[in-house]
Parts: sequence; C-alpha cells; structure tokens
Amino acid sequence: MSTSSRYPFTAIVGQDDLRLALLLNAVSPAVGGVLVRGEKGTAKSTAVRALAALLPPVRTVEGCRFSCDPAAPDPGCPDGPHPADGPGGERAARMVELPVGASEDRLVGALDIERALAEGVKAFEPGLLADAHRGILYVDEVNLLHDHLIDLLLDAAAMGASYVEREGVSVRHAARFLLVGTMNPEEGELRPQLLDRFGLTVEVAASREPDQRVEVVRRRLAFEDDPAAFAGRWSGEEAGLRERVAAARALLPRVRLGDGALRRIAAVCAAFEVDGMRGDLVMARTATALAAWAGRTEVAVEDVRQAALLALPHRRRRNPFDAPGLDEEKLDEVLRDAAADAPEDEPPTPPEGQAPEEPGGGDDDGPGPDGGGGGRPGPGDGDGSGGLPPQRTEDSGAPAHEDAPEALTGAEPGESGGGTPRPASAEQRAVAAGEPFRTKVLSVPGLGAGAAGRRSRARTEHGRTTGATRPEGALTKLHLTATVRAAAPHQRARGRSGRGLVVRRDDLRQATREGREGNLVLFVVDASGSMAARRRMGAVKGAVLSLLLDAYQRRDKVGLVTFRGREAEVALPPTSSVDAAAARLQALPTGGRTPLAAGLLKAHDVLRVERLRDATRRPLLVVVTDGRATGGPEPVALAGRAARLHAAEATASVVVDCETGPVRLGLAGELARELRGTAVTLDELRAEALTGLVKDVTDHHRARRAA
Repeated sequence: MSTSSRYPFTAIVGQDDLRLALLLNAVSPAVGGVLVRGEKGTAKSTAVRALAALLPPVRTVEGCRFSCDPAAPDPGCPDGPHPADGPGGERAARMVELPVGASEDRLVGALDIERALAEGVKAFEPGLLADAHRGILYVDEVNLLHDHLIDLLLDAAAMGASYVEREGVSVRHAARFLLVGTMNPEEGELRPQLLDRFGLTVEVAASREPDQRVEVVRRRLAFEDDPAAFAGRWSGEEAGLRERVAAARALLPRVRLGDGALRRIAAVCAAFEVDGMRGDLVMARTATALAAWAGRTEVAVEDVRQAALLALPHRRRRNPFDAPGLDEEKLDEVLRDAAADAPEDEPPTPPEGQAPEEPGGGDDDGPGPDGGGGGRPGPGDGDGSGGLPPQRTEDSGAPAHEDAPEALTGAEPGESGGGTPRPASAEQRAVAAGEPFRTKVLSVPGLGAGAAGRRSRARTEHGRTTGATRPEGALTKLHLTATVRAAAPHQRARGRSGRGLVVRRDDLRQATREGREGNLVLFVVDASGSMAARRRMGAVKGAVLSLLLDAYQRRDKVGLVTFRGREAEVALPPTSSVDAAAARLQALPTGGRTPLAAGLLKAHDVLRVERLRDATRRPLLVVVTDGRATGGPEPVALAGRAARLHAAEATASVVVDCETGPVRLGLAGELARELRGTAVTLDELRAEALTGLVKDVTDHHRARRAA
C-alpha cells in the first residue's frame, strides 16, 4: 500500500489509548505487541495500517529473503551466511497482514519435502513470519484464527525466531516483529492464556460526542475523495511524529527504571493477583517506553500508572465470562501505599536541551520529539498527535453471572402452564444463574471433518496419524513410511545406484490424522411458566452456563433458542462468542405457556441455515426442558412431530430433564426418544455424577443406524 493511499495516523480522531499503545510498541517492540478490542467501525484496522508509515526505514542484505541487517546478519539465516558489512539496501518497514483463513505453511513457511527426499536439499519457501521480520505483523479478527496458528504466532513473537520442522528436516530464521491483533469481542473471546501473550490491550468504542463524530466523517470523506491530497495535508504532522518516534527510540536505552518504580510495579501486579511474571515484565518495559516517549530519562509514578492501565486489564480474567478491566481507584490506592514503602528515586533527568514532559503530553503546534507531531485539532478531536491523554473505559471486569438481577421475593409461581397466557406485567424478571459446575463431555457420534476444536472426533490436520492417502494438491503432512513403501518396488527400474532412495512425486503419501473438532451447540431453553420457580430456573441457568463454559473450552460455536408464551425466538444466532450467549441467558425472563413445538421448529430452521453456511460443522442439539407442552391444539403431538424432524436429519440430541419433585411425569424422556437422543437430569449432568453420558449418546446413535 502506497503512503498516499494510506490514511494518515495523525488524522485519526480520538482513540487516544489505541494510538498511545501502538506508538509505545513502535518505540519499544519489546513491549510485546498490542491487542485492540472493540466494536466494528472504530478505526482499529486504519490505525494499525497507518502505523507502518511512522517506523524508520529498514536496511537489509541485498537478495536476502529474510531481511537480515547488513551490520549484524543472522548467522543462521537460510539464505546465508552473509558477510558482515556486506552490500545492502534500504526499504520501508513492512506491514504484513495475516488472513484468518491462512494455513500453517503460509504463516511459518513451507519445506519442499519431495526435493528434501529426492535431492537432499532444504528447499524452503518463506512465510508471513519472514516477511514481517523487522516490521509489523497485523492479525485482523485474531479471535477467529485457529488456536494452533495463534500458538505458532505468539511463540515466534516471544522467541524472535521461527522454527519449521517437517519429518526431520528443520529450518530456523529470525522473526522479530511488532505484533498487533484486532478483534470484536461479540464474535468470541481469546483464551486467557493467549490474551496474556499480548503485551498491551486497549478497548475502543465509537465516540458519543456529535462534534467528534462529525469530524470523523468529514475527514474520512475528504480522504476518499482524494487520498493523495488528503495525505499531503497531513504530511508535516506525519513527519513530526516520525521524528518523535525515532528520538524516543534513541533515548530508550538511557531511561532508568529505579527500585522505587520496580517496587510499585510489583505491588500493583500482586494487588491485582496477576498470574505469573509476564505482567511485571510488560509493565516495566511499557513504563520505560512511556518515559522515553515523554522525553525523560527516569520512570515516574505516572508512567507506572499508565503502564498498568494498558498492560493488566486482560491479565485479570479468572473465567471466560469475565470482561477485561481494572479498578482505577484500587490502582491509585496501591500506588499510594507502595509510595510510602518504596525508596525515593533520584529526580528525573531530562535530555540535554529538553524540558520534562508528561507521558501523554506535548504541544500539538510543532513537530519534533517534544512537540506533538500529531494531527490538526478538529472539533472535539482533543489531540490528534502523539500527545495522547489517557482515556479509559468503565471497569467491566465482573463475571456475567454476578451481574444478573437478584431473584424476586414473594410467592413462587405455579408449575402448571395451563390457562390463558400470563400478561406481560405478570412476567417474572430474570433470575440469577446458579453456580456453574464441570459437566461431562457431550459429543457428536461418528467422524467429522469440521473446524479444529476439542469436542468430537474428526479428520484434522493435527492429531494422531491413522493412515495414509495420495495427496490432493500440495503435500502438507508426509507419511514417511507409506512413501518409502510406495517408492521401494521401483528402485531398480529407476536406476538406483547409490544409498539414497529415488523418490518420485507419485510415491508421496499424505498422512491422514484424527483429532477433535468444534461443533455447533444449539441450546433450546424452556422459559415458560412451568420453569418459573426461582430456585428451579436458577439451577437451569446454572446448568446451561456450565455447558456454555464447556463449549468455550472446546472451541464450539453456540446458539440460543428460547420458547415461552405463544412463540419461540432466536435469542442468539450461532456465534463464536460464548460470553454473549451467557449474557443473553442471564437476561432471560420466564412465564407463560410452553410452546415446545415452536422451540423445536425454530431450532430446526436455525440448523438448516447453518448447514448451508458451513456443512462441515456438525450440530449438537441440547434441549433444556421438563418436557411439558401447552397451548394450541394437540401441543404434545405437535412437539413429537417437530422432534421427529430432527431425528430424520440425524441431529445428535441431548434433553436435559428439569423436572423436579417427588412426582415426575417423565415427559422429557419421551421427548428424548422422539429425538432419538439421550435424556439426563440436572444432577446427572455433573461430571462427578454422570459416568456414562458420552457412551449413552453414542450408543443411541449406533442403535439408530443399526435400525
């Protein structure tokens, strides 16, 4: 992308935290990258792409595909060895984008196994990690990337090198880059252990100030009308900010992190119960980068505070439904307490000829290390430059199940769903979910071929080797034994004379592997009056919440259908955002009749559409009900016909029986038989009590196929 067609970094309106986090990583890549979380349309991608223009140019060895520095070439470079101080050229820093659907070979590079076996040479085609060396690697929608690719990506970022190994042939090359990931939390969260690997995280949201929104639209329209002219108007501010980044990089090695600052960092991480030591290290590097950005040679208290706000929120999640956040009042209290115990550091010493400056401060009128180097102020724009005042969002770190409304007090609603529908005014408010628990594994029988996950058996790229086949297209996973067996009978005819094996492309065999896939778990939840007793509905919600936690851990997509009153509704279309499903569940009211058939038919419609969108992702239907059906003519017979629709399409089903009390009608069991699925009670759903659920589900489907 040319500079003139890239939206200028200094023209971005607002988003102070986002710009500051990116600039700190530009000053000190050791900070560890930044994860940008926020709703769509908030300039996440625009800001990342614009950052590349602010990085200094890169000198590289001529002809090296791995961007070695002529002054210090990588001794292990696959294109080496390179002579020290050899000929080199200069190019702009790259911004390399990793697509969500990229393969492992596209990310780390590909080895030509055929040439390695036949000719004994390491023919290596570099991947995106090599392209991003000494530049920016940008992953849009990082939460939708396959877990094994995220692991490879973060390992390379942490070690500064990429390792590629295929059947005993290995290649290593340097891979140091500024890692930036963006994500929309509505589409699913990253695992906490992956979140921890990002140095900083920022939350972004569109401004609610009309003047600022007007300025955003005005600038964007001007850019789209004439990108080159718009970029030209901001070229001075871009040059100034570029100079400030270079000056901060030069100052960084001289910044002193005193014992007092280190004690404050340790106190903050301990007070917020941050796991491990990565949070302490990232805070230390961030505080140092903040001091250099402000033009100081000593880390100050405000640097530690700002570093905590950027480095710790995503490290405090204790379960998947916790939102990142940090209590700023508690942070200030911890810093005050630490200040009373910490030894005094020497006063900050500014560089020669430069006055001290606040970490987000700076004059916006002139470019340069002490000036703004930023955008022209517009209405409501605050500061469009590198002078970036902190702008924090409200703390939202409480788990979803702790935020639900309290249960109502008063008389319990009756168990019967008969009579006329309850008016809206008589509807019960949402009841808090019970405590989640560990559930037994529910899996889809058979062998699938869906996206990698942790639930059901499937043919995957990773897992145990189960056989070999001829490759379709490029060979990705060699089955060495099968390849040798295929080539061995032809050695005399091919004129083999030495010790090496003569291998042709027709001999190559692809390994077939079996692992686990993620499924679409569609919950159909009865929210009618027969479920409305507070303790009962709390237990039901606790069970569904437990299954949602299990779905999160097993990389499933989830959907939520509810039925009550006269109809059913899709409370949440199938999504990877399990925490969104949990939030919808918490807000679920109860009351009215029990249109069980409507719920099953709505679920059938959802699954039909999802099969068209992704035929490889197999569904698991989880119906949470006591089995009662009321409202309309012949509600029980109609529910049975709806259940048989799912059975006819071989949809794996589990009915969670919510019926309680000494007298039980067994209607949920009848529904499970119509679905040709399995029925379990709430108590049996617990892992410690349910010993044969997976076997039961599988046996039911085996029996159905035999019939």
